[in-house]
Amino acid sequence: QRDAKGQYLFDLLCHHLNLLEKDYFGIRFVDPDKQRHWLEFTKSVVKQMRAQPPFTMCFRVKFYPTDPAALKEEITRYLVFLQIKRDLYHGRLLCKTSDAALLAAYILQAEIGDYDPGKHPEGYSSKFQFFPKHSEKLERKIAEIHKSELSGQTPATSELNFLRKAQTLETYGVDPHPCKDVSGNAAFLAFTPFGFVVLQGNKRVHFIKWNEVTKMKFEGKTFYLYVSQKEEKKIVLTYFAPTPEACKHLWKCGIENQAFYKLEKSSQVRTMSSSNLFFKGSRFRYSGRVAKEVMESSAKIKREPPEIHRAGLVPSRSCPSITHGPRLSSVPRTRRRAVHISIMEGLESLRDSAHSTPVRSASHGDAFAGPGRSGRAESSERVAVIADESYSPADSVLPTPVAEHSLELMLLSRQANGAPCSIEEEKESEAGTPAAEAEGELRALCPGAGSLGPAQVQQVNKFVLSVLRLLLVTVGLLFVLLLLLIVLTESDLDTAFFRDIRQTPEFEQFHYQYFCPLRRWFACKLRAVVNLLIDT
Repeated sequence: QRDAKGQYLFDLLCHHLNLLEKDYFGIRFVDPDKQRHWLEFTKSVVKQMRAQPPFTMCFRVKFYPTDPAALKEEITRYLVFLQIKRDLYHGRLLCKTSDAALLAAYILQAEIGDYDPGKHPEGYSSKFQFFPKHSEKLERKIAEIHKSELSGQTPATSELNFLRKAQTLETYGVDPHPCKDVSGNAAFLAFTPFGFVVLQGNKRVHFIKWNEVTKMKFEGKTFYLYVSQKEEKKIVLTYFAPTPEACKHLWKCGIENQAFYKLEKSSQVRTMSSSNLFFKGSRFRYSGRVAKEVMESSAKIKREPPEIHRAGLVPSRSCPSITHGPRLSSVPRTRRRAVHISIMEGLESLRDSAHSTPVRSASHGDAFAGPGRSGRAESSERVAVIADESYSPADSVLPTPVAEHSLELMLLSRQANGAPCSIEEEKESEAGTPAAEAEGELRALCPGAGSLGPAQVQQVNKFVLSVLRLLLVTVGLLFVLLLLLIVLTESDLDTAFFRDIRQTPEFEQFHYQYFCPLRRWFACKLRAVVNLLIDT
């Protein structure tokens, strides 16, 4: 409905997925200017959308669990597994070659089970795409680990081991925001379960714990992070976002992440302002529960574990989500033969079809050969598999078209826990905003229209809001001055402060030449009005 709030849509989706530990997740959408946003649950869905319906939204992990292995339910761990698997594929999760091989082997074990010489011929691991790029040596290492070390592990066990390993990596939980530092160098800012991170090249150049972050604010395109470290050392980190909207989104993400991970109780959450002046800037307040409360609530869950319909190795332009069956790719792979996995019968044969993790196709081949990426990953332990020269998730992501009318997905038309997600993805920002977010896209068809363009409406709203704030501040200041004037002239308070003011020549002149005549005139007019009312 037009007045339905974001919380209603989110609860509807979590009920659809049979998900109780839902505080880690959120709904993301992209506006017509290609700027990403998190759906705010306290506001109307339609009012947050600047596009015309139908609206395309994406179910994502918003707050990565500090310890994903400690999640209570397997369905929650599976959804987080899908998100991190997607992060790995889209170049967000940097790791050494040995770590990459182990993570990929866990994915392989979770999706196709134990190695079977009769079903898995030589080079079978090369049929799957786990990273933006592979090397033959890496593919052999993946197959070797899968054959020798993971035999007997169930999908749930493999996913749990995957999460435990991913959690140890420096870029676990990174949702990168492209920016530039004061020197004009490209950087990615991110908020993780443990603090604020700045990435340049393929290195983490800054890591600041949440208890060291004292304040975050923004002005236009400029983002400020105030840090208080040991020995009362205070620093301010300054970065420049591509657009004011991107900077505001960065600021809001920072406010939410700090509240979620740092605070003990949601009652401690305060409304934050982007400016020191109360009539200027934006205001935002995190509306959910904090991590500690979520963990305490999860410990109280007592129910039969819900059935999980895991995706087999099926094709998509992103990693798979919860589904009952495979989806076939309409674009064949050009470099290698693809693999078809039958979920009901297991991996019986290798055929010309497709697989679960995304493959390089003829139409998307150039998406993996962006600037800053050269050749295949080296086997050296010091070289990151995802980014050889510079950390740039946008180089590895696939195109992300906004809703195509030929692919209508109604949320309620799917079976619980069994809805295949749209193969569409979010539009990436022109300034390099990573378009890859995580598993499961949905499209909510909501009514909504307007004669004014979205950009015009937003500009008008901002102007009206600024005028109202200025008017409110002016009236408030005048009221305060009036009260002070009345106290000075009419009260009997004889404090040193008032006495000094009253004894000044300027005040005496004002009092006798202006204030007293004005008071007599006002009293006269008031008596005239009262007499008029009595006569009538």
